[in-house]
Amino acid sequence: MAVKTKSVYFCSNCGHESPKWLGKCPSCGEWNTFAEEKVTVTNAKGAKRVKRNPAAVKPIPLSEIQPLDEPRIHMPSEELNRVLGGGLVAGSLTLIGGEPGIGKSTLLLQNILSIRNKRILYVSGEESASQLKLRADRLGKVADNTFILCETDLNNIFTQIENVNPEILIVDSIQTIAVSDMESSAGSISQVRECAAQLLRYAKESGVPVILVGHINKEGAIAGPKVLEHIVDTVLQFEGDRQYLYRILRSIKNRFGSTSEIGIYEMVQKGLKEVRNPSEMLLSENRDEEMSGIAIGVTTEGVRPFMVEVQALVSSAAYGTPQRSVTGFDQRRLNMLLAVLEKRARFKLGQKDVFLNIAGGLKVTDPAIDMSVISAVMSSNFDISIPRRYAFIGEVGLSGEIRTVTRIEQRVAETQKLGFDKVFIPKGNLKGVKDKFTISIVEVGKVEELFKAIFA
Repeated sequence: MAVKTKSVYFCSNCGHESPKWLGKCPSCGEWNTFAEEKVTVTNAKGAKRVKRNPAAVKPIPLSEIQPLDEPRIHMPSEELNRVLGGGLVAGSLTLIGGEPGIGKSTLLLQNILSIRNKRILYVSGEESASQLKLRADRLGKVADNTFILCETDLNNIFTQIENVNPEILIVDSIQTIAVSDMESSAGSISQVRECAAQLLRYAKESGVPVILVGHINKEGAIAGPKVLEHIVDTVLQFEGDRQYLYRILRSIKNRFGSTSEIGIYEMVQKGLKEVRNPSEMLLSENRDEEMSGIAIGVTTEGVRPFMVEVQALVSSAAYGTPQRSVTGFDQRRLNMLLAVLEKRARFKLGQKDVFLNIAGGLKVTDPAIDMSVISAVMSSNFDISIPRRYAFIGEVGLSGEIRTVTRIEQRVAETQKLGFDKVFIPKGNLKGVKDKFTISIVEVGKVEELFKAIFA
Protein backbone atom coordinates (compact mmCIF):
# COMPACT_ATOMS: atom_id res chain seq x y z
CA MET A 1 0.00 0.00 0.00
CA ALA A 2 1.67 3.23 -1.19
CA VAL A 3 1.20 6.47 0.71
CA LYS A 4 2.05 9.82 -0.85
CA THR A 5 1.38 13.49 -0.24
CA LYS A 6 0.15 15.88 -2.90
CA SER A 7 -1.15 19.42 -3.17
CA VAL A 8 -4.86 19.91 -3.75
CA TYR A 9 -6.77 23.17 -4.14
CA PHE A 10 -10.12 23.62 -2.40
CA CYS A 11 -12.73 26.33 -2.97
CA SER A 12 -13.34 28.11 0.33
CA ASN A 13 -16.92 28.89 -0.68
CA CYS A 14 -18.30 25.53 -1.84
CA GLY A 15 -15.49 23.04 -1.12
CA HIS A 16 -14.88 22.15 -4.79
CA GLU A 17 -11.62 20.21 -5.23
CA SER A 18 -9.16 20.87 -8.05
CA PRO A 19 -5.66 19.51 -8.80
CA LYS A 20 -4.50 23.00 -9.81
CA TRP A 21 -5.27 26.59 -8.89
CA LEU A 22 -8.19 28.19 -10.71
CA GLY A 23 -9.18 31.82 -10.80
CA LYS A 24 -12.90 31.09 -10.98
CA CYS A 25 -14.58 28.14 -9.27
CA PRO A 26 -16.43 26.02 -11.87
CA SER A 27 -18.93 24.88 -9.22
CA CYS A 28 -20.12 28.09 -7.52
CA GLY A 29 -18.69 30.72 -9.89
CA GLU A 30 -16.80 32.68 -7.19
CA TRP A 31 -13.43 34.29 -7.99
CA ASN A 32 -10.14 33.85 -6.07
CA THR A 33 -11.51 31.33 -3.57
CA PHE A 34 -9.07 28.43 -4.11
CA ALA A 35 -6.59 27.63 -1.34
CA GLU A 36 -3.79 25.08 -1.43
CA GLU A 37 -3.68 22.19 1.07
CA LYS A 38 -1.52 19.11 1.52
CA VAL A 39 -3.43 15.82 1.55
CA THR A 40 -2.35 12.23 2.02
CA VAL A 41 -3.35 9.75 -0.67
CA THR A 42 -3.32 5.99 -0.16
CA ASN A 43 -2.96 3.89 -3.29
CA ALA A 44 -3.76 0.21 -2.69
CA LYS A 45 -3.04 -1.92 -5.75
CA GLY A 46 -5.39 -4.74 -6.41
CA ALA A 47 -8.02 -3.37 -4.06
CA LYS A 48 -11.43 -4.83 -4.74
CA ARG A 49 -14.30 -2.53 -5.45
CA VAL A 50 -17.33 -3.08 -3.22
CA LYS A 51 -20.48 -3.72 -5.18
CA ARG A 52 -23.75 -2.20 -4.01
CA ASN A 53 -26.78 -4.38 -3.51
CA PRO A 54 -29.47 -2.90 -5.79
CA ALA A 55 -32.21 -4.50 -3.70
CA ALA A 56 -31.05 -2.91 -0.44
CA VAL A 57 -32.65 0.51 -1.08
CA LYS A 58 -35.83 0.95 -3.08
CA PRO A 59 -37.73 4.11 -3.98
CA ILE A 60 -41.00 4.59 -2.09
CA PRO A 61 -44.05 6.46 -3.41
CA LEU A 62 -44.55 9.73 -1.58
CA SER A 63 -48.15 8.82 -0.73
CA GLU A 64 -46.99 5.74 1.22
CA ILE A 65 -44.53 7.62 3.45
CA GLN A 66 -45.88 8.18 6.97
CA PRO A 67 -44.89 11.51 8.57
CA LEU A 68 -43.20 11.16 11.94
CA ASP A 69 -43.12 13.63 14.82
CA GLU A 70 -39.47 14.40 15.49
CA PRO A 71 -38.68 13.85 19.20
CA ARG A 72 -37.32 17.06 20.69
CA ILE A 73 -35.27 17.86 23.78
CA HIS A 74 -36.74 20.88 25.57
CA MET A 75 -33.96 23.35 26.38
CA PRO A 76 -34.08 25.46 29.57
CA SER A 77 -34.01 28.71 27.55
CA GLU A 78 -37.40 29.52 26.01
CA GLU A 79 -35.77 31.94 23.58
CA LEU A 80 -33.50 29.14 22.34
CA ASN A 81 -36.48 26.79 22.01
CA ARG A 82 -38.34 29.39 19.92
CA VAL A 83 -35.43 29.80 17.50
CA LEU A 84 -34.91 26.02 17.22
CA GLY A 85 -38.60 25.52 16.43
CA GLY A 86 -39.65 23.91 19.71
CA GLY A 87 -36.49 22.28 21.02
CA LEU A 88 -33.42 20.31 20.03
CA VAL A 89 -34.25 17.49 17.60
CA ALA A 90 -32.74 14.08 18.36
CA GLY A 91 -30.03 13.14 15.85
CA SER A 92 -29.73 16.68 14.50
CA LEU A 93 -26.54 18.63 13.80
CA THR A 94 -26.75 22.30 14.86
CA LEU A 95 -24.18 25.00 14.13
CA ILE A 96 -23.97 28.20 16.21
CA GLY A 97 -21.80 30.97 14.77
CA GLY A 98 -20.80 34.38 16.04
CA GLU A 99 -17.98 36.81 16.72
CA PRO A 100 -15.35 35.98 19.38
CA GLY A 101 -16.54 36.98 22.85
CA ILE A 102 -20.17 37.46 21.83
CA GLY A 103 -21.37 34.73 24.25
CA LYS A 104 -21.74 31.49 22.25
CA SER A 105 -20.01 29.29 24.83
CA THR A 106 -21.82 31.03 27.69
CA LEU A 107 -25.20 30.42 26.05
CA LEU A 108 -24.51 26.71 25.60
CA LEU A 109 -22.89 26.19 28.99
CA GLN A 110 -25.67 27.81 31.02
CA ASN A 111 -28.25 25.76 29.10
CA ILE A 112 -26.59 22.37 29.48
CA LEU A 113 -25.83 22.97 33.18
CA SER A 114 -29.57 23.41 33.76
CA ILE A 115 -30.42 20.04 32.16
CA ARG A 116 -30.42 17.43 34.93
CA ASN A 117 -31.87 14.34 33.25
CA LYS A 118 -29.43 14.04 30.31
CA ARG A 119 -25.81 12.93 30.15
CA ILE A 120 -23.89 15.65 28.29
CA LEU A 121 -20.36 15.70 26.86
CA TYR A 122 -18.83 19.13 26.27
CA VAL A 123 -15.75 18.94 24.02
CA SER A 124 -13.60 22.06 24.19
CA GLY A 125 -10.73 22.66 21.79
CA GLU A 126 -10.10 26.23 22.90
CA GLU A 127 -10.41 26.39 26.70
CA SER A 128 -8.98 24.26 29.48
CA ALA A 129 -11.10 22.39 32.01
CA SER A 130 -10.20 24.91 34.74
CA GLN A 131 -11.37 27.82 32.57
CA LEU A 132 -14.72 26.11 31.96
CA LYS A 133 -15.03 25.42 35.70
CA LEU A 134 -14.47 29.11 36.47
CA ARG A 135 -17.15 30.07 33.94
CA ALA A 136 -19.58 27.54 35.43
CA ASP A 137 -18.93 28.96 38.91
CA ARG A 138 -19.58 32.47 37.59
CA LEU A 139 -22.88 31.27 36.15
CA GLY A 140 -23.69 29.76 39.55
CA LYS A 141 -24.41 26.28 38.16
CA VAL A 142 -22.64 22.95 38.60
CA ALA A 143 -23.96 19.62 37.30
CA ASP A 144 -22.63 16.08 37.79
CA ASN A 145 -24.17 14.89 34.53
CA THR A 146 -21.99 17.23 32.41
CA PHE A 147 -18.57 15.88 31.36
CA ILE A 148 -15.78 18.12 30.06
CA LEU A 149 -13.27 16.88 27.48
CA CYS A 150 -10.41 19.11 26.31
CA GLU A 151 -9.31 17.48 23.06
CA THR A 152 -8.74 18.43 19.42
CA ASP A 153 -8.19 15.00 17.81
CA LEU A 154 -11.46 13.68 16.43
CA ASN A 155 -10.37 10.04 16.77
CA ASN A 156 -9.72 10.50 20.49
CA ILE A 157 -13.04 12.33 20.83
CA PHE A 158 -14.94 9.38 19.36
CA THR A 159 -13.11 7.05 21.76
CA GLN A 160 -14.31 9.09 24.74
CA ILE A 161 -17.80 9.28 23.25
CA GLU A 162 -17.96 5.48 23.38
CA ASN A 163 -16.88 5.55 27.04
CA VAL A 164 -19.26 8.30 28.18
CA ASN A 165 -22.18 7.44 25.86
CA PRO A 166 -23.62 10.99 25.98
CA GLU A 167 -27.18 12.01 25.17
CA ILE A 168 -26.11 15.49 23.98
CA LEU A 169 -22.74 16.31 22.41
CA ILE A 170 -21.27 19.82 22.12
CA VAL A 171 -18.09 20.61 20.16
CA ASP A 172 -16.52 24.02 20.80
CA SER A 173 -15.34 24.81 18.20
CA ILE A 174 -15.40 22.94 14.89
CA GLN A 175 -12.42 24.97 13.59
CA THR A 176 -10.14 23.55 16.31
CA ILE A 177 -10.95 19.87 15.68
CA ALA A 178 -8.80 17.85 13.29
CA VAL A 179 -8.53 14.32 11.93
CA SER A 180 -5.03 12.91 12.50
CA ASP A 181 -5.10 10.99 9.20
CA MET A 182 -5.01 14.25 7.22
CA GLU A 183 -1.87 16.37 7.01
CA SER A 184 -3.64 19.72 6.78
CA SER A 185 -3.94 21.81 9.92
CA ALA A 186 -7.06 22.28 12.02
CA GLY A 187 -9.43 24.87 10.62
CA SER A 188 -8.50 24.21 7.00
CA ILE A 189 -11.21 23.57 4.43
CA SER A 190 -10.60 19.83 4.18
CA GLN A 191 -10.40 19.36 7.97
CA VAL A 192 -13.59 21.31 8.71
CA ARG A 193 -15.48 19.44 6.00
CA GLU A 194 -14.26 15.99 7.09
CA CYS A 195 -14.86 16.59 10.82
CA ALA A 196 -18.39 17.92 10.18
CA ALA A 197 -19.18 14.94 7.93
CA GLN A 198 -18.04 12.43 10.57
CA LEU A 199 -19.98 14.18 13.33
CA LEU A 200 -23.08 14.23 11.11
CA ARG A 201 -22.72 10.50 10.51
CA TYR A 202 -22.44 9.92 14.26
CA ALA A 203 -25.53 12.05 14.99
CA LYS A 204 -27.69 10.27 12.43
CA GLU A 205 -26.58 6.76 13.41
CA SER A 206 -26.79 7.24 17.20
CA GLY A 207 -29.72 9.68 17.42
CA VAL A 208 -27.65 11.98 19.68
CA PRO A 209 -28.06 15.71 18.92
CA VAL A 210 -24.72 17.40 18.21
CA ILE A 211 -24.14 21.15 18.61
CA LEU A 212 -21.14 22.74 16.89
CA VAL A 213 -19.71 26.17 17.67
CA GLY A 214 -18.22 28.01 14.69
CA HIS A 215 -16.18 31.17 14.24
CA ILE A 216 -16.98 33.82 11.66
CA ASN A 217 -14.64 35.56 9.24
CA LYS A 218 -14.16 39.29 8.69
CA GLU A 219 -17.10 39.38 6.25
CA GLY A 220 -19.41 38.09 8.99
CA ALA A 221 -19.96 34.63 7.45
CA ILE A 222 -19.18 31.39 9.25
CA ALA A 223 -15.53 30.46 8.68
CA GLY A 224 -14.73 27.40 6.61
CA PRO A 225 -16.25 26.13 3.38
CA LYS A 226 -19.84 26.94 2.53
CA VAL A 227 -20.47 23.19 2.40
CA LEU A 228 -20.32 23.21 6.23
CA GLU A 229 -23.64 25.07 6.33
CA HIS A 230 -25.10 22.60 3.84
CA ILE A 231 -24.04 19.60 5.96
CA VAL A 232 -25.68 20.72 9.21
CA ASP A 233 -29.43 20.71 9.87
CA THR A 234 -29.65 24.06 11.65
CA VAL A 235 -27.53 27.20 11.45
CA LEU A 236 -27.94 29.79 14.23
CA GLN A 237 -26.24 33.18 14.19
CA PHE A 238 -25.47 34.83 17.54
CA GLU A 239 -25.00 38.52 16.86
CA GLY A 240 -24.87 41.87 18.58
CA ASP A 241 -22.56 44.76 19.27
CA ARG A 242 -20.27 44.15 22.23
CA GLN A 243 -20.75 47.82 23.18
CA TYR A 244 -24.40 46.98 23.93
CA LEU A 245 -25.77 44.55 26.49
CA TYR A 246 -28.21 42.87 24.11
CA ARG A 247 -27.60 39.80 21.94
CA ILE A 248 -29.80 38.39 19.19
CA LEU A 249 -29.96 34.70 18.28
CA ARG A 250 -31.14 34.38 14.69
CA SER A 251 -32.01 31.26 12.69
CA ILE A 252 -30.32 31.23 9.27
CA LYS A 253 -31.24 27.66 8.31
CA ASN A 254 -33.56 25.22 10.06
CA ARG A 255 -34.78 21.92 8.65
CA PHE A 256 -37.08 21.43 11.63
CA GLY A 257 -38.63 24.87 12.08
CA SER A 258 -39.00 28.43 10.89
CA THR A 259 -36.04 30.59 9.85
CA SER A 260 -37.77 33.87 10.71
CA GLU A 261 -37.67 33.61 14.52
CA ILE A 262 -35.21 35.41 16.78
CA GLY A 263 -34.29 35.15 20.44
CA ILE A 264 -33.16 38.19 22.43
CA TYR A 265 -30.80 38.04 25.41
CA GLU A 266 -29.24 40.56 27.75
CA MET A 267 -25.65 40.07 28.89
CA VAL A 268 -25.49 40.34 32.69
CA GLN A 269 -22.88 39.42 35.29
CA LYS A 270 -24.19 35.87 35.69
CA GLY A 271 -24.47 35.05 32.00
CA LEU A 272 -27.24 35.68 29.47
CA LYS A 273 -30.68 36.73 30.62
CA GLU A 274 -33.74 36.20 28.41
CA VAL A 275 -35.64 39.28 27.25
CA ARG A 276 -39.32 38.31 27.24
CA ASN A 277 -40.62 41.73 26.13
CA PRO A 278 -38.23 43.18 23.52
CA SER A 279 -40.44 46.23 22.92
CA GLU A 280 -39.69 47.63 26.36
CA MET A 281 -36.01 46.88 25.85
CA LEU A 282 -35.74 48.71 22.52
CA LEU A 283 -37.61 51.82 23.67
CA SER A 284 -35.79 54.51 25.62
CA GLU A 285 -36.49 55.10 29.27
CA ASN A 286 -38.99 57.78 30.26
CA ARG A 287 -37.60 61.14 29.26
CA ASP A 288 -38.21 64.34 31.16
CA GLU A 289 -39.03 66.24 27.97
CA GLU A 290 -40.00 65.31 24.45
CA MET A 291 -37.26 65.69 21.82
CA SER A 292 -37.45 66.10 18.07
CA GLY A 293 -36.18 63.47 15.64
CA ILE A 294 -37.61 60.45 17.47
CA ALA A 295 -40.41 58.22 16.16
CA ILE A 296 -41.59 54.76 17.22
CA GLY A 297 -42.07 52.03 14.61
CA VAL A 298 -43.34 48.46 14.83
CA THR A 299 -41.34 45.69 13.17
CA THR A 300 -41.73 41.92 13.15
CA GLU A 301 -39.37 38.95 13.20
CA GLY A 302 -41.37 35.93 12.12
CA VAL A 303 -44.63 36.16 14.03
CA ARG A 304 -43.18 38.28 16.82
CA PRO A 305 -43.90 42.04 16.71
CA PHE A 306 -41.93 44.54 18.75
CA MET A 307 -41.39 48.27 18.93
CA VAL A 308 -38.22 50.04 17.83
CA GLU A 309 -37.14 53.62 18.37
CA VAL A 310 -35.99 55.44 15.23
CA GLN A 311 -33.71 58.41 15.84
CA ALA A 312 -32.90 60.98 13.14
CA LEU A 313 -30.77 64.12 13.03
CA VAL A 314 -31.02 66.61 10.16
CA SER A 315 -28.61 69.55 9.99
CA SER A 316 -27.12 71.86 7.40
CA ALA A 317 -24.19 70.41 5.48
CA ALA A 318 -21.08 71.95 7.00
CA TYR A 319 -18.67 71.12 4.16
CA GLY A 320 -20.91 71.55 1.12
CA THR A 321 -21.38 67.84 0.43
CA PRO A 322 -24.27 66.39 2.47
CA GLN A 323 -23.62 63.26 4.51
CA ARG A 324 -25.89 60.22 4.83
CA SER A 325 -24.97 58.10 7.83
CA VAL A 326 -27.05 55.11 8.94
CA THR A 327 -26.82 52.65 11.84
CA GLY A 328 -29.11 49.60 11.90
CA PHE A 329 -30.96 50.47 8.66
CA ASP A 330 -30.32 50.11 4.93
CA GLN A 331 -28.58 53.25 3.67
CA ARG A 332 -29.87 52.78 0.12
CA ARG A 333 -33.43 52.65 1.42
CA LEU A 334 -32.86 55.84 3.40
CA ASN A 335 -31.64 57.56 0.22
CA MET A 336 -34.81 56.38 -1.53
CA LEU A 337 -37.04 57.74 1.24
CA LEU A 338 -35.23 61.10 1.16
CA ALA A 339 -35.74 61.24 -2.61
CA VAL A 340 -39.46 60.59 -2.10
CA LEU A 341 -39.62 63.48 0.39
CA GLU A 342 -37.85 65.75 -2.13
CA LYS A 343 -39.95 64.81 -5.15
CA ARG A 344 -43.40 64.03 -3.75
CA ALA A 345 -43.62 66.08 -0.56
CA ARG A 346 -41.52 69.07 -1.77
CA PHE A 347 -39.17 69.05 1.22
CA LYS A 348 -35.67 70.33 0.43
CA LEU A 349 -33.17 67.95 2.03
CA GLY A 350 -30.54 67.85 -0.73
CA GLN A 351 -28.18 70.24 1.07
CA LYS A 352 -28.63 68.81 4.55
CA ASP A 353 -26.83 66.10 6.50
CA VAL A 354 -29.08 63.21 7.58
CA PHE A 355 -28.08 60.78 10.33
CA LEU A 356 -30.31 57.81 11.20
CA ASN A 357 -30.02 55.34 14.07
CA ILE A 358 -32.09 52.38 15.27
CA ALA A 359 -31.79 52.48 19.07
CA GLY A 360 -30.60 49.41 20.95
CA GLY A 361 -28.08 48.20 18.35
CA LEU A 362 -30.74 46.35 16.36
CA LYS A 363 -30.55 45.90 12.57
CA VAL A 364 -33.96 46.26 10.92
CA THR A 365 -34.81 45.34 7.32
CA ASP A 366 -38.61 45.42 7.64
CA PRO A 367 -40.08 47.99 5.18
CA ALA A 368 -42.95 48.60 7.63
CA ILE A 369 -40.79 51.09 9.56
CA ASP A 370 -40.51 53.42 6.53
CA MET A 371 -43.24 55.64 7.96
CA SER A 372 -41.43 56.01 11.27
CA VAL A 373 -38.17 56.81 9.43
CA ILE A 374 -39.63 59.70 7.41
CA SER A 375 -41.53 60.93 10.48
CA ALA A 376 -38.31 61.06 12.51
CA VAL A 377 -36.47 62.81 9.66
CA MET A 378 -39.13 65.50 9.28
CA SER A 379 -39.45 65.90 13.05
CA SER A 380 -35.74 66.72 13.22
CA ASN A 381 -35.94 68.92 10.13
CA PHE A 382 -38.76 71.04 11.61
CA ASP A 383 -37.36 70.65 15.16
CA ILE A 384 -40.86 69.68 16.32
CA SER A 385 -41.19 66.71 18.63
CA ILE A 386 -43.62 63.86 17.99
CA PRO A 387 -45.69 62.81 21.01
CA ARG A 388 -43.97 59.83 22.57
CA ARG A 389 -47.18 57.78 22.59
CA TYR A 390 -47.52 57.86 18.79
CA ALA A 391 -46.54 54.79 16.75
CA PHE A 392 -46.11 54.37 12.98
CA ILE A 393 -46.66 51.33 10.76
CA GLY A 394 -46.38 51.47 6.98
CA GLU A 395 -44.22 51.11 3.89
CA VAL A 396 -43.53 54.14 1.69
CA GLY A 397 -43.64 53.73 -2.10
CA LEU A 398 -41.80 55.72 -4.75
CA SER A 399 -44.92 57.69 -5.63
CA GLY A 400 -45.31 58.83 -2.01
CA GLU A 401 -48.16 56.46 -1.17
CA ILE A 402 -48.32 54.58 2.14
CA ARG A 403 -48.46 50.89 1.24
CA THR A 404 -50.07 48.11 3.29
CA VAL A 405 -47.93 45.74 5.36
CA THR A 406 -48.29 42.19 6.64
CA ARG A 407 -49.37 41.14 10.14
CA ILE A 408 -50.99 44.50 10.78
CA GLU A 409 -53.28 43.12 13.49
CA GLN A 410 -50.37 41.81 15.56
CA ARG A 411 -48.51 45.10 15.17
CA VAL A 412 -51.48 47.22 16.27
CA ALA A 413 -52.15 44.83 19.16
CA GLU A 414 -48.54 45.33 20.34
CA THR A 415 -48.95 49.12 20.40
CA GLN A 416 -52.21 48.76 22.33
CA LYS A 417 -50.62 46.38 24.84
CA LEU A 418 -47.84 48.86 25.60
CA GLY A 419 -50.30 51.69 26.21
CA PHE A 420 -49.79 53.87 23.14
CA ASP A 421 -52.39 56.57 22.46
CA LYS A 422 -52.39 56.66 18.65
CA VAL A 423 -51.08 54.52 15.80
CA PHE A 424 -50.74 55.59 12.15
CA ILE A 425 -51.36 52.80 9.60
CA PRO A 426 -51.86 52.52 5.81
CA LYS A 427 -55.36 53.27 4.55
CA GLY A 428 -57.50 50.15 4.26
CA ASN A 429 -54.96 47.86 5.94
CA LEU A 430 -57.28 47.06 8.88
CA LYS A 431 -60.44 46.73 6.84
CA GLY A 432 -63.14 44.83 8.75
CA VAL A 433 -61.25 44.41 12.04
CA LYS A 434 -60.62 48.02 13.02
CA ASP A 435 -63.40 48.06 15.61
CA LYS A 436 -61.79 45.33 17.74
CA PHE A 437 -59.07 47.74 18.96
CA THR A 438 -59.49 50.45 21.59
CA ILE A 439 -56.39 52.42 20.54
CA SER A 440 -56.92 55.47 18.33
CA ILE A 441 -56.11 54.43 14.73
CA VAL A 442 -55.33 57.00 12.03
CA GLU A 443 -55.33 55.79 8.42
CA VAL A 444 -53.15 57.66 5.92
CA GLY A 445 -52.72 57.06 2.19
CA LYS A 446 -50.06 59.61 1.22
CA VAL A 447 -46.95 61.12 2.75
CA GLU A 448 -48.59 64.55 2.72
CA GLU A 449 -51.54 63.26 4.74
CA LEU A 450 -49.15 61.84 7.34
CA PHE A 451 -47.37 65.16 7.89
CA LYS A 452 -50.65 67.08 8.11
CA ALA A 453 -51.90 64.60 10.74
CA ILE A 454 -48.71 64.88 12.82
CA PHE A 455 -47.58 68.50 12.46
CA ALA A 456 -50.89 70.27 11.88
